[in-house]
Amino acid sequence: MPTASSTTTSSRLLALLSLLQVRRDWPGEQLAHRLGVSDRTVRRDVDRLRELGYPVQAVRGPEGGYRLEAGSELPPLLFDDEQVVALAVALRIATVTGAGIEEAAARALATVRQVLPARLRQRVDALEVTAIALAGRGEDPQVGTDVLVALSAAIRAGEEVRFDYRSPGRSDGAEAQPPRRLEPHHLVVHHGRWYLVGWAAERLEWRIYRADRLTLRVPNGPRFTPREVPGGNVAAFLSARFTGSEGANEWPCQGEVILDLPAAQVVPFAADGLVEELGPARTRLLIGSWTWAALAATLARFATEIEVVGPPALRDAFAELSRRAGRTAGLPVP
Repeated sequence: MPTASSTTTSSRLLALLSLLQVRRDWPGEQLAHRLGVSDRTVRRDVDRLRELGYPVQAVRGPEGGYRLEAGSELPPLLFDDEQVVALAVALRIATVTGAGIEEAAARALATVRQVLPARLRQRVDALEVTAIALAGRGEDPQVGTDVLVALSAAIRAGEEVRFDYRSPGRSDGAEAQPPRRLEPHHLVVHHGRWYLVGWAAERLEWRIYRADRLTLRVPNGPRFTPREVPGGNVAAFLSARFTGSEGANEWPCQGEVILDLPAAQVVPFAADGLVEELGPARTRLLIGSWTWAALAATLARFATEIEVVGPPALRDAFAELSRRAGRTAGLPVP
């Protein structure tokens, strides 16, 4: 049965470990003051943590102090209540990250839950989180964690990567292509898919590749000097490319219409469009798409009269959509 002294020591060790995890360097005198003990007691407690596997290093300097370093083995970790809840939420939504870690995340969550005190276990169990992948993405192959780690390492080291790439629609029996070369700059997850963003020196252009479609070759290529993506923001750059734009983060085809609907009925279906209320049942909508035909089809979903403000290309797209719809319905179309 633990004595009061041993219980006090254990509590003090946990408090010391918590302090060492929150900031990089702690002067010994400050630690002693925060814990309400002497400098000698702090030194003894640091030695106890080292015996438990925590790599606490002494910091030289005028004040001296301690630092919790990364070690060769994973020692026991200490989390506060909010960190535990955040960890549980993160593990539960890991199933839609596309990183192929569902089983490991489930085991980790079970391990964490097993050692939680009752009050925290109740909070975690009360979190009804259901992670749902985007429609149409269920059959996408996931990225192996080894690939993600290798790409991240190449980005940090500034080393060119070489890889084979499975282009969409390409059959397995197609003629083999030479490996591609890329100076990797960013590894981005977007809507459950991982993308590698980098500079293709041979083509003198920025390229984006699906990480689940590439097979890395070893060793990596030569080192390179990192450069900035156009605009300086990788999220905006990626979004712009997904909308078909080479420059600004905007759709290549944008149109303006007026709908005979209240703004409240337009907003839920306007996506990233700009909605302006003109009256109780009249709304202006500025919206974009890949092509004029796609934009006209998108707007046709609104079951109401549509007035095209501009440009003329959108009006022409509606005329073509009308002709195609007529042919599909078997109506005579001029």
